[in-house]
Amino acid sequence: MDTEVLVVGAGPTGLTLGIDLARRGVAALVAERAQTLFPGSRGKGIQPRTMEVFDDLGVLGALRAAGGPYPVGMVWQDGRRVGEHRMFDPAEPSEDAPYNEPLMVPQWRTQEILRARLEELGGSVAFGREVVGLTQDGGGVRAEFASGEMVTARYAVAADGGRSTVRRLLGIGMTGETVDPSPVLVADVRISGLDRDNWHLFPPGGDGDGYLALCPLAGTEDFQLTAQFTDGTVPDLSLEGIRKVVAARTHLAPEAVTELRWASDFRPRAALADRFRSGRVFLAGDAAHVHSPAGGQGLNTSVQDAYNLGWKLGAVLRDGADPALLDSYEEERRPVAADVLGLSTRVHRGETRRGDATRQLGLGYRHSPLTHDTRPEPGPLRAGDRAPDGTVNGTRLFDTFRGPHWTLLALEGAQAPGGAEAPGGAQAAGGAHAAGGAHAAGEAQAAGEAQAPGGAQAAGGARAVGEAQAAGEAHAAGEAHAAGEAHAAGEAHAVGEAHAVGEAHAVGEASASGGAVVVRVVRGPAPRVYGPGLYLVRPDGYVGWAGDSAAGLPAYLARFGQGG
Repeated sequence: MDTEVLVVGAGPTGLTLGIDLARRGVAALVAERAQTLFPGSRGKGIQPRTMEVFDDLGVLGALRAAGGPYPVGMVWQDGRRVGEHRMFDPAEPSEDAPYNEPLMVPQWRTQEILRARLEELGGSVAFGREVVGLTQDGGGVRAEFASGEMVTARYAVAADGGRSTVRRLLGIGMTGETVDPSPVLVADVRISGLDRDNWHLFPPGGDGDGYLALCPLAGTEDFQLTAQFTDGTVPDLSLEGIRKVVAARTHLAPEAVTELRWASDFRPRAALADRFRSGRVFLAGDAAHVHSPAGGQGLNTSVQDAYNLGWKLGAVLRDGADPALLDSYEEERRPVAADVLGLSTRVHRGETRRGDATRQLGLGYRHSPLTHDTRPEPGPLRAGDRAPDGTVNGTRLFDTFRGPHWTLLALEGAQAPGGAEAPGGAQAAGGAHAAGGAHAAGEAQAAGEAQAPGGAQAAGGARAVGEAQAAGEAHAAGEAHAAGEAHAAGEAHAVGEAHAVGEAHAVGEASASGGAVVVRVVRGPAPRVYGPGLYLVRPDGYVGWAGDSAAGLPAYLARFGQGG
């Protein structure tokens, strides 16, 4: 195989997946048909749930520095300001949901930041690679590029947009509808004579023209212009064409548009792929679902597709999980995409306001085959729900979750699986050995001497995924290698950046050559939204398993890292 995963497309979906695979030590080729990243502002809204995802992937700080909040809408009529228009229902930040409002970042800037993060983790984008052929068998995928070059991979992911070539090659159809037959022009422009404190809205006039809006793009000198036209019109994407429509629908002179940086047009539609998987090839992002941009859901749903698929590919390719785990990608993501498509359409048609639903914090997987709640009377937070933020013994939970690992919350005295406790808090719970290809996810930290006495060993080719750091001495079985602050057993690999708080535990029933699942355990009082009990949080930030006791927990985890 030339690579383990071929990712076709370097938009937000493909770049997010590349980052998640890179931090798990999975070799991936991100192939992009164009010679550069997408140059426009198109998907400019990052919803609160996606902000949580980007927090975990290590890019939220850069995005917040590059962007800003959405401005208040200002309605104009006959050259006068006639009133404000709030684009979003307000929401206050809380301990369990610290990101309350969408963040505005032009899509081109989001992609630059994601690409930089991918390269920081050792990955890259191969530009000028257009896929023109695709075949697969039980062992892998073979893709042909327009140049004649061939590449083979264990799996492939189509992240190549709404007109996906890979989807067409697979013969997967799209089912949907036209949300609005009226074409829409969208462009990035420089304009003089308008303040940048408002999103300027010019309602339709009485002559049949549609609306026009000018939104200042945070972190830039540009405005994003959107203008609706009557059905059958072909919008003029030239600078002169845009000057004409601005002059016709606003109080601004044509010369107020000083520069055109990018322009495109589209007809709003909603469509869903009939399947999200064909053998060893997966569809993600716009290749799987196409939204009206009105609700600000498309890019966000796409990023979360990649986030869902990334940890599962890592579990199969690195942790020895049964490949059947990959079936859950479509089972979880296609229903979510269908629901969000309906939401986007309702927002476009004015039937729903942008508010709690569009923030995407309520999306989850309660009906997933990966979801198991053993409590006879579950509380408000159930298996399948998003794991909220909170504080346990002074530690922020999102800091604990950050990294490519599982996290077990043992709250209000609930007992995590027992095992051989090591000084400094390193423990192999349930009698498990993290042998062979064990993974210590995230940044393993030990306050004192973290030694594995008795039978709890990280032996042979153990991996420390993230930055393995020890304040004192970290000892393990095999040949110990110390590189700076990184200490590990056998062959130690430090991949990416992740931060761990609490203890690292290998929770399982027996050692296996495929590797045991290593779980970070946090014990303490329950934050308000949790309640007492055990909550096992998946690598993508959802509660996979919940219980009053640990009965059944090792068996549940065995599905994700005890395979051969």
